[in-house]
Amino acid sequence: QTQYIDEANFDLQNRNIPQNFWSELYRDVLYDLKNAKELTANNAEKAQIEVIEVYTWQILVDTFGDIPYNEALNGQENPLPAYDDAATIYNDLIKRLDEVLPNFSGTGFVGSDVIYGGDLSKWKKLANSLKLKLAVRINNSTAISAAANGAFTSNADNATISYESSTPNTNPLWVDLVQSGRNDFVPANTIVDIMNDLEDPRRSIFFDDNISPFSGGIYGDSNAYALYTHIGKSLLEPTFRGVLMDYAEVEFLMAYAGLDNPEDHYFSGITASFDDWGVTGISNYITKQEVEYSRDNLGKQFWIAMYNRGMEGWSVYRMFDGAITFNLPADTGNPIPTRFTYPVNEQTLNEANYNNASSAIGGDTQTTRIFWDSE
Repeated sequence: QTQYIDEANFDLQNRNIPQNFWSELYRDVLYDLKNAKELTANNAEKAQIEVIEVYTWQILVDTFGDIPYNEALNGQENPLPAYDDAATIYNDLIKRLDEVLPNFSGTGFVGSDVIYGGDLSKWKKLANSLKLKLAVRINNSTAISAAANGAFTSNADNATISYESSTPNTNPLWVDLVQSGRNDFVPANTIVDIMNDLEDPRRSIFFDDNISPFSGGIYGDSNAYALYTHIGKSLLEPTFRGVLMDYAEVEFLMAYAGLDNPEDHYFSGITASFDDWGVTGISNYITKQEVEYSRDNLGKQFWIAMYNRGMEGWSVYRMFDGAITFNLPADTGNPIPTRFTYPVNEQTLNEANYNNASSAIGGDTQTTRIFWDSE
């Protein structure tokens, strides 16, 4: 951030980040999807909806830990839902995906499907890829093997949102970085320094060449916009794609899970990232000593490949504790959060269930680890 540096210093309360995040996903995503499912009798459409529901629940668990699940989304019937165990939710999400996998046949949503345009074979691959991610996090070897056989096999399978060139259907990045007329963000020195050390060719796309050499803003400090590298031009286009899940992530997950030859999956993940961003130079890059296959390098390359996918990049950081060195914020030195704290509304309006959940996870703090982040 260039001047308003609360979030970069992990002060998430000043602008009520946990509450806003929680409300958006429960109220504006899950409730809408629940309503959509109630309005269709088409099993293929229900299956498409279910995949996005599972995706959303996974993000909520990865962000907060234990959350309202079984008793959630009942409105006035149960305005104070109990919290469910995060690991139990993960297992149920895998079960839900298994139940809808046979339903990707016939015709589902087509014109309104801004991800795959109605291609149910790709929706089935997304369901398997999402199942793979869930199974890898909880080390469910049976589910890992089953999901891997039906997951993404190339970048052509990537789950990407197609945005339009005019509002209100543009990429939100364009709204914040271009339409706003503001210069609030520059790439942080965390990622710029790591990629500089690797002489990573993806810098030419991830970042702008407004200055040479690439120089990231000081994390957690006020940064003069003109003095640091800017965000890459392709990310500033209103039609720039939004990524829900991609082939690179699948390959890195397979490497992390130790499937077949993990080294092959590792290099396939890097190659998929290069290809998806339209970057050349992969053959020389993967021969670098700094890129050779190891657990730490797997974590580092996985994290780089999640550029512009902030929540997944954060999850990769937590999965590979110690593989990636994050800069602490210059202004406060606060530790890297491992979760969001529960929203203030939950603390005041759903107090009893909030207290039970807080106790169950070991305390409602930003450094409490969620169940799969145990290293």
